[in-house]
Amino acid sequence: MKLAFSTNAYLRFPFDEAAARIAAIGYEGLELLADVPHAWPAGLLPDTKRAIAHSMEKRGLAFSNVNAFMMNAINDYRQPYWYPSFIEPDPHYRRVRIDHTLRALTLCAELGAPHITTEPGGPLAPGQSRQEAIDLFVEVLKPLAEHAEKEGVLLLIEPEPDLLLETTDQYLEVADRVNAPSIGLNFDVGHAFCVREDLTSAIAKLAPQIRHYHLEDIAATRVHHHLVPGTGAIDFAAVVAAIQRTGYDGWLTVELYPFQEDPDAAAQGALDVLKPLLREPAR
Repeated sequence: MKLAFSTNAYLRFPFDEAAARIAAIGYEGLELLADVPHAWPAGLLPDTKRAIAHSMEKRGLAFSNVNAFMMNAINDYRQPYWYPSFIEPDPHYRRVRIDHTLRALTLCAELGAPHITTEPGGPLAPGQSRQEAIDLFVEVLKPLAEHAEKEGVLLLIEPEPDLLLETTDQYLEVADRVNAPSIGLNFDVGHAFCVREDLTSAIAKLAPQIRHYHLEDIAATRVHHHLVPGTGAIDFAAVVAAIQRTGYDGWLTVELYPFQEDPDAAAQGALDVLKPLLREPAR
């Protein structure tokens, strides 16, 4: 397994400097934020794409993932990450999220990244039933899954507290209905802890679906606020050992977007905790 760091903690830096800092700290890869200021697909010129690829090559980094979850570029007044969502009642606003995801999948293929991550349906709208939202999400996902397959990349859904899909079982319900080989699970360890999943059991159960991991710590209160690994309540030795037992050999991406004031310190702190665990044999 390899460790990567998400550029969504480096919103105050241009991409090249973010990549340089992540590499200097000692990460092997990075997660590219498909959003401002790094790689908003709708406004990404060919020269900028080439510059991103050159930065990665120059720093000896690989892409762990393309993060298409956040949409700061739209800057919805309700919340800039979740909105617009895949289950917006307004079909025109819903289309903004769909088109962004299509562009992110194409960008992923162009850059040679393995997959993108996206939101698990967004929050329910006032008066919207859960079943209506699930049905809508499934219908939206089907053509996106087809586009991902055409591009030769994966579309990974990331369950999150307070959104349509919060748990891994809820993810399975949707994945079974879409039934596409290009759909997979981004297992966010902190999110799963927030909704009281048994982490080691969930990792074992979902291993065939998991294509990527997000790592962050969470306080014992289980309030959804990302913390540097080792500063919260998650037992990362047990988590890493559980992942190792599944035979997973892909990327573990640290996601610490709340630490924009000092992302270097957060990235270093996470690496100091996690890197020794990867050297330990699976228990």
